[in-house]
Amino acid sequence: MKQLREWLASEEFNLNGMERDFRGADLSGGDFSNCWFTDAVLVGVRLVGASFYRADLQSADLTGADLTAADLVKANLDEAVLRSAVLDGADMVGASLSDVDARGASFRGTRFIGAELIDTDMRGSDLSDAIVKENYFEIKVDETTVLRGLTGTVFGPITVISDDSSRQVGGAELEAWISARGGQVQVIPPRRPTVGRP
Repeated sequence: MKQLREWLASEEFNLNGMERDFRGADLSGGDFSNCWFTDAVLVGVRLVGASFYRADLQSADLTGADLTAADLVKANLDEAVLRSAVLDGADMVGASLSDVDARGASFRGTRFIGAELIDTDMRGSDLSDAIVKENYFEIKVDETTVLRGLTGTVFGPITVISDDSSRQVGGAELEAWISARGGQVQVIPPRRPTVGRP
């Protein structure tokens, strides 16, 4: 932690937190834009209002971390662990969350705009009042995933898991499935490049 305190007190840019263990730290309000936290251990760390703009958090363990109102714009969270983490009101515009374990996490009021959620496990997560817009939203959910107030547009499809079975839900069926749970989301076809046009 001594190295971290020295870095926070200095004008140095781009902290290298790769593979470091930050457990027990309170990094709320810190500016970690463009920093590296690949494979870092951030279990239970307070990161309220911290900025991770374009930061690399690939494979980081953020189990139980408090990222309330954090700036995660264009952050790389691929293969990260967000189990039981709190990301209420976080800004995840353009973020990448492929193969993420976000079971039991709270995303209340979180903004997912132009984000990529591919094979992201959100079973038991709370997406109340979250905003999605033109998102790849290929998430895994179950009956305990809260979707009340979820609004916007997604490409889909999602995977609904129940007991020992799973099924993909997309298109109008996905809209109806979310609507039945208090959300209002429009499923749109993925954008494809137009051939032969300048």
